[in-house]
Amino acid sequence: MKSKKQVAAATMKDVAVRARVSTATVSRALMNPEKVSQATRNRVEQAAIEVGYLPGSLNRNLKRNESRTILVIVPDICDPFFSEIIRGIEVTAADQGYLVLIGDCAHQNQQEKTFIDLIITKQIDGMLLLGSRLPFDASKEEQRNLPPMVMANEFAPELELPTVHIDNLTAAFNAVNYLHELGHQRIACIAGPEEMPLCHYRLQGYVQALRRSGMTVDPHYIARGDFTFEAGAQALEQLLSLPHPPTAIFCHSDVMALGALSMAKRRGFRVPDDLSIIGFDNIALAEFCDPPLTTVAQPRFDIGREAMLLLLSQLNGHTVSSGSRLLDCELVLRGTTRAPKPRN
Repeated sequence: MKSKKQVAAATMKDVAVRARVSTATVSRALMNPEKVSQATRNRVEQAAIEVGYLPGSLNRNLKRNESRTILVIVPDICDPFFSEIIRGIEVTAADQGYLVLIGDCAHQNQQEKTFIDLIITKQIDGMLLLGSRLPFDASKEEQRNLPPMVMANEFAPELELPTVHIDNLTAAFNAVNYLHELGHQRIACIAGPEEMPLCHYRLQGYVQALRRSGMTVDPHYIARGDFTFEAGAQALEQLLSLPHPPTAIFCHSDVMALGALSMAKRRGFRVPDDLSIIGFDNIALAEFCDPPLTTVAQPRFDIGREAMLLLLSQLNGHTVSSGSRLLDCELVLRGTTRAPKPRN
């Protein structure tokens, strides 16, 4: 009885024969796809699937049970704040041969099963959280069985993760203190969602700056928003309806500050002559609105890069301690702030 021959693994030559191209073209199509036409690339990829060919690097990754893929969980992909953080992550990941998947948590209920499936089937090697929550329920014990994780931008000590962020309390304190130094006495705050830790710290910075300056903290001068343009506009309308409206506004995000700026103009207020506005984040639009927005500039690209480097260190077998890695930020002075007009 003849023994069955072991089936040899498919080679690049097999792909070339099936696709009717040279082995050099197969190599370019799979390793440097930008060097061949889309039609050739499609033909080579289809041939590779048909003959069961895996490039050497992918074979090695499968043997080591690696996917070379990172999942980035974003609280809201529509928020322009996250673009530079994601770019910092992707550039750093690509340098080390990793692919980045983006998971939008704005629709968490629909995505929760997808995220869990990616983890169970080991389609991701690690996770980066750009918010303060996991995208699914997991006990402390279950968290120990999750892939390596790093948090960027937020700070949630209960998750016990390595974290890259700025000192939000001090940044907010300095912004509000600057408004006081200009001479403003009625300073309001458009705060973000109460459940977000960074909003808690920014509000604390606002409160501490007022108290340090001897001003009373009036809860009527604190409005809440959800980091959207609409929320900023609505919050400002609420604040301007007060018997003694504020002369200056500190916003927890540039997006809400831009919404407030638009509403101020619609209500006939001149910025900064009648109303000073400070934002937070230094997104691209902040520099190009009219007038340009004074804001707290976060090193968003660096936050993404440093978070990715921490994750890569874990994936390479190094022990990375939990807790904060603080990066510097600065108050960028532009055209939306000035001293208040003298009272008549």
